[in-house]
Amino acid sequence: MTTFTINGRAVDVDAAPDTPLLWVIREHLKLTGTKFGCGIAQCGACTVHIDGEPTRCCVTWLEDVEGRQVTTIEGLSSDASHPLQKAWVAEQVPQCGYCQSGQIMQAAALLDSTPNPTREQIVEHMDGNICRCGTYIRIISAIQRAAREG
Repeated sequence: MTTFTINGRAVDVDAAPDTPLLWVIREHLKLTGTKFGCGIAQCGACTVHIDGEPTRCCVTWLEDVEGRQVTTIEGLSSDASHPLQKAWVAEQVPQCGYCQSGQIMQAAALLDSTPNPTREQIVEHMDGNICRCGTYIRIISAIQRAAREG
C-alpha cells in the first residue's frame, strides 16, 4: 500500500511500487484528465504537481509519492474557475485538447512562482510541453491573460 494525497484527498493505493504514477492516477483513481503522451517525459501531456512542482508522472513511480501531495488538472479547480482555465477558454487555446491539461498544469506552476511573468519567462518555462496542433501563440496569450486577470 502506498499512501499519498491527491487533490486534497488522502488515498491508499495497492499497486506495485514501480507502477508509473500516470497509470495509478488514470486506472486506479479514475482521474482521466492527465494524459499519456510519449511515456518518456518528453512531451508534457502527463504533467501534474507533486508538492507544488510540475512533474512528468509517466516516469514518476508510485513509491516516489509516498506521503506527498499530488495535484492533477481535476484538483486545480473543481468547476473550471481557475484563472488559467478561464483564460484557456477566452483565448480559444485548445484544438484537439489532448495536451491541454499538461500545458495548464505547467503554466499554473509558473504563475505560482512568478505571478506576472514576461513573455520570455513564459516561453522558457513552457519549453518542453509539446502541442501537436501548434497553439503556442494562444497558450502564451492565455498565460498572459491569466496573469493580468488572475
